[in-house]
Amino acid sequence: KFVSMQNHYNLVYREEEREMNPFCLATGVGTIPWSPLARGFLSGKRTKEKQDESTRSRTDSMAHDYYYADSDFAIVDRLTEIAAKYGKSNSQIGLAWLLHKPAVTAPIIGATKTYQLDEAIQAADITLESADIAALEELYQPKRIYGHE
Repeated sequence: KFVSMQNHYNLVYREEEREMNPFCLATGVGTIPWSPLARGFLSGKRTKEKQDESTRSRTDSMAHDYYYADSDFAIVDRLTEIAAKYGKSNSQIGLAWLLHKPAVTAPIIGATKTYQLDEAIQAADITLESADIAALEELYQPKRIYGHE
């Protein structure tokens, strides 16, 4: 019996909400989403005006294929507003949003620095208001399914 699924799921790629998350929740299969911060896109360091600030953002063609739509930048702007409201980082609020999803067991984080791990741990203690969750979700635009070409 399958016990977990490693799925692609974050604020700017929510296609798993259509079928897989409900299926996993109904059948007791845990989900451990990869790229919960959209390859760093949700950190807020990339904006529509300055997209190439880091080596990764300049060289990560996968992120550019997956996440650089106008609606994605609008979501990051909203995330930045809500993070400021809570006095937290974009990454913490992005992870907190994911942890509020009933199908999510635990995200797979790709921390490369100690502070990133510390922020991820702290995200587990953040309780988002339902209005903030709705505000984070309302700008999402459906995407084609990635990773199954």
